[in-house]
Amino acid sequence: MFVQRSRVLGISLVAIFSAFVVEFVFGLASNSLGLITDSIHALLDSVVTIVLLLAARLAIKPPDEEHTYGHGKVESLGGLIGGIAIFLIAIFFIYESIHRLQSPHPSILPGIFAIIAGVYTIGIDIFRIILLRRSIKKIGGNTLKADFYHAFMDLGSTLVAIGGIVFVTYGFYSGDFIAALILGVLLVILSIKLIYKTAQDLTDIISPEIVKKVKEIVKNTDGVVDAQAILMRRSGDTIFADVTISLRGDTSFENAHEISSSVEKNIINKIPNAAITIHFEPSWENVPLDAKILDIAKSVDGVKGVHNVITHNSRGKIFANLHVMVDREINLYSAHKISEMVEEKIQRSIPDIEHVTIHLEPFLNVPENFNIRDRETERKIRVILEKYEQIKKIGRIVSLNFENILKIDIDCSFDKELSIEKVHDLTSEIEHVIRTEIQDAVITIHPEPI
Repeated sequence: MFVQRSRVLGISLVAIFSAFVVEFVFGLASNSLGLITDSIHALLDSVVTIVLLLAARLAIKPPDEEHTYGHGKVESLGGLIGGIAIFLIAIFFIYESIHRLQSPHPSILPGIFAIIAGVYTIGIDIFRIILLRRSIKKIGGNTLKADFYHAFMDLGSTLVAIGGIVFVTYGFYSGDFIAALILGVLLVILSIKLIYKTAQDLTDIISPEIVKKVKEIVKNTDGVVDAQAILMRRSGDTIFADVTISLRGDTSFENAHEISSSVEKNIINKIPNAAITIHFEPSWENVPLDAKILDIAKSVDGVKGVHNVITHNSRGKIFANLHVMVDREINLYSAHKISEMVEEKIQRSIPDIEHVTIHLEPFLNVPENFNIRDRETERKIRVILEKYEQIKKIGRIVSLNFENILKIDIDCSFDKELSIEKVHDLTSEIEHVIRTEIQDAVITIHPEPI
């Protein structure tokens, strides 16, 4: 868009400079002071348009070490300079109009050359107004708005000059000065509005409605618990937003990243020119206590895995039980120290818990790929299983050997009316018996109803 604005401003510059040349030459030829004055105004507008053009081109530059948000603010600065220039020119119009109202009537009357030059300039001004108005609607930009106001001011001043010529011709010598006074007041109002708008952009003001809209988008995204701090600023066409979201404390990092991506996508769908940075924080509100305990225990140094987290209330007090896996090579003292750290961190994080019971287990790192199927081990396991009359059917037994670790998967069928508690006790007992017979085994029993 910055490139498009530069092109539009370049066309506007050529047009207004041609108007200066025509008005100045024809003004000298026709001895029209008003036309010469308007040509000087067109020259000044050419200079201002050059400033706006440079600002728009500087805004194209990509971010660098000193401008990490890019150079979009340069365009706002160019708009501010243009607004100030309009204000000063308008004040000059007002002053000159009042001064000429108090001066003697002019003795030199302009001729046909002044009319021709004025008509040409009016055509140029109308061309610029149409060009800039369409461009503002299509691509926006403070520099284009500033140049649009300049074009509007040029048209007004040229009409004043032509009107002055007509009024002077019919003997009403003060008509053009009164019209110039009215035009000057109007331009003061327009310039103040432009200065105010661009000054706000430079101070990073942002519409509260946009912030509210972003907050609603964030809150309505699946997985987001709440929207925290939302910091936004505008630089050129781009709206930068730093958004902090709250996610459930037991959310995995992978899921947290997916939710953050969804938030970013939803915001950009509503605000296409936004550049989003998402920060996420854990929130334990409405998260099950077991999940919180699991997350706390896993965060302790030395803990290799956590499972079977159970909490229960007794007489208004909360008790927690969990299985913690540690390196199987460490001694009991070191393992107990890890257990104490887990217990201390849980009770510090959740003061409502009265007591924590930790069952320590050795951690076996199960590889993803096993290279040898152990048929002899499978035969031994089948012999053990056949001793349990509660097992109605022995299914698949797979024993995979990798270095010094056995990964054993067993499918067993039990009576469908058997309670889950009884099934759990039986499978735990079977696992213990197998582990006694076969060292360094990672055993998984899959119970099925029959």
